[in-house]
Amino acid sequence: MAVTFVGVRHHSPACARLVRDVIRRLRPVSVLVEGPADFGDRLGELLLGHEPPVAVFSHYRDDERVHASWSPFCAYSPEWVALAEGRAVGAELRFIDLPAWHPAFAGRRNRYADADRRYAEVGERLCREFAVDNTDVLWDHLFEIDGEDTARRLDAYFALVRGEADAGPGDTAREEYMARWVRAAQAEAGDRPVVVVTGGFHKPALEALTARAGGGTDRPEVPRPPGGSAGGSFLVPYSFRRLDAFTGYQAGMPSPEYYQRLWEGGPDAAAAALTETVAARLRGRGQVVSTADLIAARTLTEGLTRLRGHRSPARTDLLDGLVAALVADDLDRRLPWTARGVPAHGAHPAVAEMVAALGGDRVGRLHPDTPAPPLVHDAAAELERLALDRGGDVVVRLADARGLERSRALHRLRVLNVPGFTRVSGPAAWGTGRTPRGGPEAGADLVLEERWRLDPPDPAGPRLPALIEAGAYGPTLRDAAAAVLEERMAAAGTDMGGLAGVLFDAALCGCAERADRIAGRISAGIAGSSDVPALGRALEVVLGLWRHDRLLGTARSPLFGAVIEECTARLLWLVEGVRGGPAPADLPRLRAVRAVRDALLHASSPRAAGGLGLDRDAALGVARRVAADREAPPDLRGAAFGLARSLGDTGDTGDPARAVRGAAGPRVLGDWLAGLFALARQEVLDTGTAVLDVLDELVTGLGEEDFLIALPALRQAFEFFPPRERETIARGLLDRRGLRGSARALLRTDAAPLVVAEGRALEERVDRALAAAGLIGGEPS
Repeated sequence: MAVTFVGVRHHSPACARLVRDVIRRLRPVSVLVEGPADFGDRLGELLLGHEPPVAVFSHYRDDERVHASWSPFCAYSPEWVALAEGRAVGAELRFIDLPAWHPAFAGRRNRYADADRRYAEVGERLCREFAVDNTDVLWDHLFEIDGEDTARRLDAYFALVRGEADAGPGDTAREEYMARWVRAAQAEAGDRPVVVVTGGFHKPALEALTARAGGGTDRPEVPRPPGGSAGGSFLVPYSFRRLDAFTGYQAGMPSPEYYQRLWEGGPDAAAAALTETVAARLRGRGQVVSTADLIAARTLTEGLTRLRGHRSPARTDLLDGLVAALVADDLDRRLPWTARGVPAHGAHPAVAEMVAALGGDRVGRLHPDTPAPPLVHDAAAELERLALDRGGDVVVRLADARGLERSRALHRLRVLNVPGFTRVSGPAAWGTGRTPRGGPEAGADLVLEERWRLDPPDPAGPRLPALIEAGAYGPTLRDAAAAVLEERMAAAGTDMGGLAGVLFDAALCGCAERADRIAGRISAGIAGSSDVPALGRALEVVLGLWRHDRLLGTARSPLFGAVIEECTARLLWLVEGVRGGPAPADLPRLRAVRAVRDALLHASSPRAAGGLGLDRDAALGVARRVAADREAPPDLRGAAFGLARSLGDTGDTGDPARAVRGAAGPRVLGDWLAGLFALARQEVLDTGTAVLDVLDELVTGLGEEDFLIALPALRQAFEFFPPRERETIARGLLDRRGLRGSARALLRTDAAPLVVAEGRALEERVDRALAAAGLIGGEPS
């Protein structure tokens, strides 16, 4: 008996029904399905009784390539139905496609992501012919709503698509391999039926290859990963959100909840149920949806259905009817379902709820007997051992051994992107200080405590699939985190900032063996880097690790010390060469200068054991020159002045009050102060009221227009002071004017300061316009 090929669109209920009917009618001896052949001996795992959607997650890594991909299935996926129906009739079940790690899948993260760009032209022509917006609407129009003669129309559709598309090398390799499986099954079956279920794009080629004379009939070998590589496949729970084309899924079927309802009850039942769901969601958002609105939505949907020649409402008939009935506002954006892909931001809230309702929030669940990678078991054991296997807030003390163990386990989970473990506070990503602005300066004080928020374990939550997928990196939390750090280090290349982030995470994860390699990469790239912020981040991280060895195990490392010396010298050289006029303060650049200051203060002090050979006098010379250079940006001049003050420059050139007067222009004052406060906030406060008195005098003397120009930068500059210090400054202003009142209240206004300033500016422009028109007294300006 001839082989029966069924070409399908992945995740199509119409195709799933066709597959079901063909297998029930033919009762084949073999059912061959497009899927990873190396999972073929484990198809029993797929049939344990999971709640779809689920996916086969495959991973591969060698010295040159890292690859991960998914083969997802939902209840209405034709491949899923083929396996279930095939088992019901006693057929032998086989996956017949190449493994996911094979080069034929290079660049593809989803086996069932049909590359529609290969046949975009024919799709666009058919859309014009049938007067529909896109191929999703076309598919519904041709197949999902009208169930008559589906097989014939599918054959015609895919023949047209394949006839005008060129198969690439990857498709050719896959089709030749699948055809070998088909010929073998045909030979073994004799006169008994065989059913082959593959993507419709492949069907014409497989029919031709199977019929070609001279092909072998032996079962092909399943390709094995090359030596020295690592890989494997495991089942993971999947979700409708990950399946939805509106959230970026490439396989092309949007709105999976709609198609689930279509599969279960048909188009009329799907439309009725989802109308109720949309109404409930909108009511939950506080929007009034009356019974009359629902009647109007159903009436409009039915009218559109008839107008478009459909026997039952299609997905877009339903959506368009809902919009017409429930959205009274003008829409300034195209409706999301009129185009393919991820919708643009800013959709009408009601439209967004409609898209969400038809997308659904179903999450798959694996059968308890499903095998899991070793990492899942290791993570569960570690969390239980360290009492981290429950929800709530956790305080981790880094100064004791158990606390450090707990911290490292949590950081390994964080590095692996396992959800449910959120660090609220602790050592900062740039150095070991608490905050970038305010509080202790970065790099100055070691934080000995972390606070984490742990989500309660949820069998249906995202943690299990994330752990299964992270299992591609190693069997234990430590091994997996180390592999991720290795991958990130390779991806960072010569990016100093990226390498610094990897280095800090390596220390937090307890992967000390990676630290020297990463520091070596940083050292090798310093001389060729001109990125001041990235070098500053590297310096800040390495300095913190060099200083605080007791917890992180990187004590006074000669290699780290060399990196600190090289980074400091390079940054001073680069900073002296920066030129530019007034511009907003560059906060990452200021942070880099602050890292230089911390290195000079904490790594070259003779009181610090093992101090480095940093030349403070040379650094002070650079600071003085930059501070006096009118061609340097204002924020950098202020930072250089602050650096000089931090290094002990107390001469006439270091007089802060005089320096503030020298930066009095409204377009530069705030940026100059931002640089000063970023580097020497405490030194400014230690001068008593001298600097603040001068600044108060300058600001008071500004005209209305100049004040409005200076205000945004001034506000940014004073953000470097923490709230308590800002309150002290406010108290000084009140005392200077002999006023009584709450300094704290002075910092709080009924409206945002910038809104008040914009209002004042608007009033002034209105007054000028009225004066120019002679409608009020005063000279027009």
